[in-house]
Amino acid sequence: MTVNKEHIVRSVMENVGFKPRRKGPQLFLFPELDRTFLSRKRAGELVDSLFKKLKDALARGNDVGITGFGRFQIKFRWARKGRNPQTGEMIILRSSRTIRFKASRRLREKMNASGAIGFTLSNGAESSRLKTNRPPDVPRLT
Repeated sequence: MTVNKEHIVRSVMENVGFKPRRKGPQLFLFPELDRTFLSRKRAGELVDSLFKKLKDALARGNDVGITGFGRFQIKFRWARKGRNPQTGEMIILRSSRTIRFKASRRLREKMNASGAIGFTLSNGAESSRLKTNRPPDVPRLT
Protein backbone atom coordinates (compact mmCIF):
# COMPACT_ATOMS: atom_id res chain seq x y z
CA MET A 1 0.00 0.00 0.00
CA THR A 2 1.25 3.44 -0.89
CA VAL A 3 0.72 6.10 1.74
CA ASN A 4 -0.45 9.37 0.23
CA LYS A 5 -1.27 12.80 1.65
CA GLU A 6 -4.89 11.84 2.35
CA HIS A 7 -3.74 8.93 4.55
CA ILE A 8 -1.48 11.28 6.49
CA VAL A 9 -4.27 13.84 6.93
CA ARG A 10 -6.65 11.15 8.20
CA SER A 11 -4.02 9.88 10.64
CA VAL A 12 -3.33 13.39 11.97
CA MET A 13 -7.06 14.00 12.27
CA GLU A 14 -7.59 10.80 14.30
CA ASN A 15 -4.47 10.86 16.47
CA VAL A 16 -3.77 14.52 17.25
CA GLY A 17 -5.99 16.00 19.91
CA PHE A 18 -5.83 18.86 22.35
CA LYS A 19 -6.80 18.75 26.00
CA PRO A 20 -9.00 21.58 27.24
CA ARG A 21 -7.49 24.08 29.66
CA ARG A 22 -10.02 23.35 32.36
CA LYS A 23 -12.26 20.37 32.89
CA GLY A 24 -15.99 20.82 33.03
CA PRO A 25 -18.19 18.56 35.16
CA GLN A 26 -19.07 16.36 32.15
CA LEU A 27 -15.42 15.44 31.57
CA PHE A 28 -15.16 13.75 34.96
CA LEU A 29 -18.05 11.46 34.02
CA PHE A 30 -16.88 10.86 30.42
CA PRO A 31 -13.07 10.93 30.23
CA GLU A 32 -13.13 9.98 26.52
CA LEU A 33 -14.47 13.48 25.84
CA ASP A 34 -11.31 14.94 27.38
CA ARG A 35 -9.78 15.71 23.98
CA THR A 36 -10.73 18.01 21.12
CA PHE A 37 -9.73 16.56 17.74
CA LEU A 38 -8.79 18.43 14.59
CA SER A 39 -11.16 18.89 11.69
CA ARG A 40 -10.22 17.44 8.30
CA LYS A 41 -9.57 20.97 6.97
CA ARG A 42 -7.26 21.92 9.86
CA ALA A 43 -5.39 18.58 9.66
CA GLY A 44 -4.94 19.15 5.91
CA GLU A 45 -3.58 22.64 6.56
CA LEU A 46 -1.07 21.25 9.06
CA VAL A 47 0.14 18.55 6.66
CA ASP A 48 0.36 21.08 3.78
CA SER A 49 2.35 23.42 6.02
CA LEU A 50 4.78 20.63 6.93
CA PHE A 51 5.35 19.69 3.29
CA LYS A 52 5.77 23.36 2.33
CA LYS A 53 8.49 23.78 4.99
CA LEU A 54 10.27 20.66 3.71
CA LYS A 55 10.08 21.85 0.08
CA ASP A 56 11.30 25.35 0.97
CA ALA A 57 14.27 24.01 2.91
CA LEU A 58 15.23 21.62 0.10
CA ALA A 59 14.83 24.38 -2.53
CA ARG A 60 17.30 26.53 -0.55
CA GLY A 61 19.79 23.64 -0.67
CA ASN A 62 19.51 22.64 2.99
CA ASP A 63 19.41 19.03 4.11
CA VAL A 64 16.32 18.01 6.08
CA GLY A 65 16.68 15.46 8.87
CA ILE A 66 13.75 13.91 10.72
CA THR A 67 14.83 12.06 13.85
CA GLY A 68 13.89 8.39 13.74
CA PHE A 69 12.88 8.60 10.07
CA GLY A 70 15.77 9.72 7.89
CA ARG A 71 17.51 12.52 6.05
CA PHE A 72 16.68 14.19 2.75
CA GLN A 73 19.91 15.36 1.11
CA ILE A 74 20.52 17.56 -1.92
CA LYS A 75 23.09 16.07 -4.30
CA PHE A 76 24.63 17.96 -7.20
CA ARG A 77 24.95 16.14 -10.53
CA TRP A 78 27.51 17.52 -12.98
CA ALA A 79 26.75 17.95 -16.67
CA ARG A 80 27.62 14.81 -18.61
CA LYS A 81 27.38 13.18 -22.00
CA GLY A 82 24.34 11.09 -22.73
CA ARG A 83 22.63 9.33 -25.59
CA ASN A 84 19.13 9.81 -26.96
CA PRO A 85 17.68 6.26 -26.78
CA GLN A 86 15.41 6.77 -29.83
CA THR A 87 17.97 8.19 -32.26
CA GLY A 88 21.28 7.18 -30.69
CA GLU A 89 22.46 10.79 -30.98
CA MET A 90 24.99 12.02 -28.40
CA ILE A 91 23.63 14.87 -26.23
CA ILE A 92 24.85 16.87 -23.26
CA LEU A 93 22.77 16.42 -20.09
CA ARG A 94 22.65 19.60 -18.01
CA SER A 95 23.90 19.70 -14.44
CA SER A 96 21.14 19.47 -11.84
CA ARG A 97 20.35 19.02 -8.20
CA THR A 98 18.50 15.94 -7.02
CA ILE A 99 17.10 14.73 -3.71
CA ARG A 100 18.33 11.58 -2.02
CA PHE A 101 16.76 9.97 1.02
CA LYS A 102 18.79 8.04 3.54
CA ALA A 103 16.77 6.11 6.12
CA SER A 104 17.78 6.41 9.78
CA ARG A 105 19.19 3.42 11.63
CA ARG A 106 15.98 3.07 13.66
CA LEU A 107 13.84 2.96 10.52
CA ARG A 108 16.15 0.40 8.86
CA GLU A 109 16.08 -1.76 12.00
CA LYS A 110 12.29 -1.59 12.14
CA MET A 111 11.98 -2.52 8.45
CA ASN A 112 14.36 -5.47 8.86
CA ALA A 113 13.12 -6.64 12.28
CA SER A 114 11.32 -9.78 11.12
CA GLY A 115 14.32 -11.22 9.22
CA ALA A 116 12.22 -13.18 6.71
CA ILE A 117 9.22 -12.49 4.52
CA GLY A 118 6.53 -15.05 3.89
CA PHE A 119 5.46 -15.24 0.23
CA THR A 120 2.48 -17.01 -1.26
CA LEU A 121 3.59 -18.82 -4.40
CA SER A 122 1.49 -19.13 -7.55
CA ASN A 123 0.46 -22.68 -6.57
CA GLY A 124 -0.89 -21.39 -3.22
CA ALA A 125 1.95 -22.81 -1.08
CA GLU A 126 3.61 -20.66 1.58
CA SER A 127 7.32 -19.96 1.26
CA SER A 128 9.56 -18.18 3.72
CA ARG A 129 12.68 -16.63 2.22
CA LEU A 130 15.30 -14.30 3.50
CA LYS A 131 14.60 -10.65 2.75
CA THR A 132 15.30 -9.89 -0.87
CA ASN A 133 14.17 -7.35 -3.42
CA ARG A 134 13.56 -10.18 -5.87
CA PRO A 135 9.96 -11.35 -6.40
CA PRO A 136 9.31 -14.92 -5.21
CA ASP A 137 8.99 -16.47 -8.68
CA VAL A 138 12.48 -15.40 -9.90
CA PRO A 139 15.00 -18.25 -9.57
CA ARG A 140 17.92 -17.68 -7.23
CA LEU A 141 21.28 -17.24 -8.98
CA THR A 142 24.21 -19.00 -7.33
